[in-house]
Amino acid sequence: MPPRRKKKAEKGSRGLSPAETISGSPTREIENTRAQIEADGGTVLGVFRDPLGGYWQVLASLPIDKVEPTPFQRDLSDTHVKRLAGVIDTLGRFLDPIIAVRSDKDVYWTPNGHHRLSAMKRLGAKAIVALVIPEPEVAYKILALNTEKAHNLREKSLEVIRMARDLAQLDARPEKDYALEFEEPAFLTLGVCYEKNGRFAGGAYHPLLRRVDEFSAEPLSRALDMRAGRAARVLELEEAVSSAMQALKDKGFESPYLRAFVVARINPLRFHKGEKPSFDATIEKMIASAKKFNAASVKPEHLARTGGVADESQSA
Repeated sequence: MPPRRKKKAEKGSRGLSPAETISGSPTREIENTRAQIEADGGTVLGVFRDPLGGYWQVLASLPIDKVEPTPFQRDLSDTHVKRLAGVIDTLGRFLDPIIAVRSDKDVYWTPNGHHRLSAMKRLGAKAIVALVIPEPEVAYKILALNTEKAHNLREKSLEVIRMARDLAQLDARPEKDYALEFEEPAFLTLGVCYEKNGRFAGGAYHPLLRRVDEFSAEPLSRALDMRAGRAARVLELEEAVSSAMQALKDKGFESPYLRAFVVARINPLRFHKGEKPSFDATIEKMIASAKKFNAASVKPEHLARTGGVADESQSA
């Protein structure tokens, strides 16, 4: 049965009217946020309610040296920062406020404005305009709205594993409770792999891990140990796959799809139906198959039919 489409909301049926976004009395939390911003040397430009959910929030001008990216964010792209700085400088206006939450380290974290913040710092700005959200936990959820620069798999996976480590210090909730923030369990495992090997070809294994990886019911701190173990097995698989690739190269095969070809040949899930296969059993079978890979049986026409993910390590 095809999934049911969500019914489209009736026009004008949700949220607040323009006048309602500034009506009512701000919460004590908002008043505390306002006072904290001023104590930090910032200026409150306005206090209002979100037009959809009605949440109170603050628009403020913050001292730029008080604002930092969240520590679990992806790495900065210097090329993107230079391009943004050039556009902002040419326009002479900063028209895209960042989102910020105040951390317990006396700085404001921005979960979505790393590149804009860096561009403004590059231009020598003294302040930056931010939409300040009083609830710190929103910083973890708001990454899903981050469209400033599209993620690739490596960036996304590193961002998720860094976020997991940061969240593990806050409470003892199970990993599965953070499904919204993490999006896919595969990102956690791949994130550890990328930490161990910056040139890891995660794209070749992502489709497989999406089928066999799952969120843990263990507290996040213990689940991180499990992630380290799973990543070690995937890296062991990658080592065996690399050996099979070398055997193909020794036979004269050259293609950006060698890794994808080997992974496809040893994947036991190609014809799998029924219950979801387990991570451990699947990876164990693939490691064994990779170690027994027979390059002599491969013909040029076999490789010619290969599609899918090109080798990231060759294009990095």
